[in-house]
Amino acid sequence: MISLSTISVKNVSKNFGSVKALQDVSFNVEPGDFYGILGPNGAGKTTLIRIITGQIKPDSGESITLGIDSEDSLKIRAKVGIVPEAESPPTFLTVQETLELVCQIRGVQDFLKKVDWWTEFFELGESRNTLCRDLSKGQRQKVMLASALIHEPKLLLLDEPFINLDPIYQRKIREYLLEYVSNGGTTLLCTHILEIAEKVCKNIALINKGRIVAQGPLNELRKPEETLEDTFMRLVTRM
Repeated sequence: MISLSTISVKNVSKNFGSVKALQDVSFNVEPGDFYGILGPNGAGKTTLIRIITGQIKPDSGESITLGIDSEDSLKIRAKVGIVPEAESPPTFLTVQETLELVCQIRGVQDFLKKVDWWTEFFELGESRNTLCRDLSKGQRQKVMLASALIHEPKLLLLDEPFINLDPIYQRKIREYLLEYVSNGGTTLLCTHILEIAEKVCKNIALINKGRIVAQGPLNELRKPEETLEDTFMRLVTRM
């Protein structure tokens, strides 16, 4: 089945034993969108990302990414950039080795220039020969972000990508992602950091207890004079 949307999620449900992680979730992400999936911890955001990337199968419903059914996980992951939640780069490789390996897997041309550019972007030059296990949490997150961005994919799937980053790099990545989208890229951002989502997302879906409670253009979901935090509290806590 071919979807015109970059991501099409239709009636997806997923249970883990008695826990209803996702319940009849549906939404579309169109090309060139900066789409936010926003919700509290445990709302189902990470489960949703794992289904979209084909890491786990839904109990019902379907997810199609770039025209590829989520059952074809390897094909999807070959075409997108992914920053998973709470996952670190390979502990037994250095920063340089990790980024070179990603480039070789992705078929990146002039990969040494790409590696140099991203290590400079994230100020990892002095750590490029350091094993990833010896990096700080913030440095490991930078390596994960560089690994997702280095092959310039058309779609980014980001699960709490700003975690462990200081305010300087939160802003730097935010500005990079806005430029990426303005140049034709598409981003799906799962986060509970509302002040960042408010600055970047065009469209959002609010999820709580496995259900989408509201979705649409951010400026239409907000009431006059509301912040995104106000909107979030009004719509999510009414459940």
